[in-house]
Amino acid sequence: MSQIKAEDELILFEKEIKEFWTKFKSICGSEHINQTLGLRDSCKESIKALSEKWAKKLKEGDLMIDKIQEYRNEILQQNKHIEEKQENLTVMNSKIKHEEEEKKDLIDSIRELKEELTRKNEIMATKNKATKERLERLSKSKELFEERLGLEIRRIFDEQLQFIFRCIDHKNPDKPYMFTLSINEQGDYEVTSCTPPLDCITEFQQKVRETNNFTAFVANIRKAFTALSYK
Repeated sequence: MSQIKAEDELILFEKEIKEFWTKFKSICGSEHINQTLGLRDSCKESIKALSEKWAKKLKEGDLMIDKIQEYRNEILQQNKHIEEKQENLTVMNSKIKHEEEEKKDLIDSIRELKEELTRKNEIMATKNKATKERLERLSKSKELFEERLGLEIRRIFDEQLQFIFRCIDHKNPDKPYMFTLSINEQGDYEVTSCTPPLDCITEFQQKVRETNNFTAFVANIRKAFTALSYK
């Protein structure tokens, strides 16, 4: 009897233990589920917040990229304008350099022309002085020639001197024999006319250029005229 009662009590105890364990598991499982659901909801909220935050960041990033691209396009356009201006500046500098070179060449040419003109003026002045001195010497010899050689000297156009001999032809003492003399650009004596013509006039001209003996030159021409009068 007592053994049956002990077995019943043992069965009852095991039953109570089972009920307690079932209840305990039931309580622990519900809280775990609730915690899991809470974590899930919290994670969802966090994920949603992060998604919205990153979506905003991405949007801002896209706007920033668009802005950067816009700035890059502006910079490229500005660089293009700068390159065009640099090319124009290079062309202008080249033109200015070319014009400066032309100006320098022109200045050099003008300087050379001035120097050449100065040299020519100096040469001309020297020649004019020599010509004037020769003409003065010829004028001073005029009276001597007229007295001894029956010669008349006249100054005519273009600073030329005309020499007129008389008393050459014994048949006609008043018949004139003449030649015209000038000083050329080289400063040499030059016979520009001779009446009547003499074949030897060129020889006499060359000789007076070499010797500068004008008295002998005039005397030789008079002798040639005299010889011609006897032919």
